[in-house]
Amino acid sequence: MTSQVYSVMKEKQKRYEALVHAFHGDIYRYAYWLTRDGSIAEDIVQETFLRAWRSLDALKDEKSAKSWLITIVRRENARRFERKQLDLVDIDDVQVTDEAFHATPESDHEELRVLIARLPVDYREPLLLQLIFGYSGEEIAQQLELNKNTVMTRLFRARNQLKDMLERDASSERGRTNG
Repeated sequence: MTSQVYSVMKEKQKRYEALVHAFHGDIYRYAYWLTRDGSIAEDIVQETFLRAWRSLDALKDEKSAKSWLITIVRRENARRFERKQLDLVDIDDVQVTDEAFHATPESDHEELRVLIARLPVDYREPLLLQLIFGYSGEEIAQQLELNKNTVMTRLFRARNQLKDMLERDASSERGRTNG
């Protein structure tokens, strides 16, 4: 190996390590939010950074690294579903206990997570980018390659749909407890 090739490889290694150091926590949090499973999130993060290593030369602007990694995470998560075979359960074998109907803060968070997951993907993605990463409308527009006004409309509609779903759930819950 010539010294020039070695120097290029060493520089690539430095860029990669800086990328991992700077964004590993954010990328893991996003993967965990998508999967709600630590080991699956770790697998997705590992695959994300492996793909990042392979394509590092394609990353020309270091300022777009986070967006680039988020895109890889989203694609890795989608690949997981392409490969997944769902286990089927006989509905007669499922037992519901009284504990399933008592709310806890954890179940409230899970309920909100489920409601967000029920949003159409066009509304869910910008909302997650804003909630998890704190992206502005402009940054979300760049990430999703959309017009900023489109992003702002989708965020508004996502919040309204969540509000409506929460109100419906609360209303049906009151109906069950009063009836």
